[in-house]
Amino acid sequence: MPDSNKQENRDYYLFDGQYYFPGVLFIDYIYRQIKKLPAMPVPKKREGFQGQRSIVLPRKIVTEFSNSHTIASGIYITDIGYYPKAKYHYRQRTHGSDQHILIYCLEGKGKVQVMKNSYDLQPGSFIIIPAGTAHSYSSAEEDSWTIYWIHFTGALSKRMVEAFKQKINGYCSRVAFKQKRLDLFDDMYACLERGYGNDNLCYANICLHHYISTFLYDDQFNLAEKVHADDPVELSISFMQQHIAQSLSLEVIAKSVNFSASHYSALFRKKTGFAPIEYFNHLKIQLACQYLHFTELRVKEIADKLGIEDPYYFSRLFSKLMGMSPNQYRSSK
Repeated sequence: MPDSNKQENRDYYLFDGQYYFPGVLFIDYIYRQIKKLPAMPVPKKREGFQGQRSIVLPRKIVTEFSNSHTIASGIYITDIGYYPKAKYHYRQRTHGSDQHILIYCLEGKGKVQVMKNSYDLQPGSFIIIPAGTAHSYSSAEEDSWTIYWIHFTGALSKRMVEAFKQKINGYCSRVAFKQKRLDLFDDMYACLERGYGNDNLCYANICLHHYISTFLYDDQFNLAEKVHADDPVELSISFMQQHIAQSLSLEVIAKSVNFSASHYSALFRKKTGFAPIEYFNHLKIQLACQYLHFTELRVKEIADKLGIEDPYYFSRLFSKLMGMSPNQYRSSK
């Protein structure tokens, strides 16, 4: 290397114990200084996202409504909102919230911490955060989430949260995308946006029951459109409906889904709360009610259409379920 004391040689410079070309000196120095700087903290935002919507209902109005309108006071909304592409969204409540919180992730990703449990939310994921539970949640920085959220409370709200815990074995799960679920949310929001009149509050909070049920009972919410190709219970119910005019045994119904009678019966009862044949009879009586209401068919003719040879047995079955005889049912309509 050249002698650093020779001022006439300007091809190299001695700086900070190192030799440099003149053009490299400044760049390298700046680079080394930047490396010494601490990392910039990630910004955190509670709100302020482009396109966001939110409504916080006045607590006085909410309290007065819940005390005077029992039709919708079991579960009711206190806050509702929509945050699209919520980059840097973050919220922490060390003592929890006074209300239960439902967060539905439509797009993007995020994390939710509830007590010591951590959950990753992705498109289709939702989570229920129980009231009074320490928690935090944050949107992913690179693929920020779009979320719909509702705070709710009421005399029945704790039972609803417990129902989630039992149904999905926890508080976090996923649902199939359905536009009608978002339309239902928009209905509630638009109604509350029009003000806090009693009719608006009643409508929005009755809709809340339906909205929550779409997460709790996703299969039923999509029943009219979904093919239950992988659900033996749903397949067997379709088999019952297709053979409603016949007398089916437990073995025949179980065989339709390739199950043994005992295994199928236990599975069916666990999901529906009824034995398969009892459920099949419910479907028959449901159709019998329609015949009695919309046709002039005699009781014996209706029994024949349902695959029940003995009209007296049919009448007893009908009375047991409906609390009145077929003729009494017809005359009551």
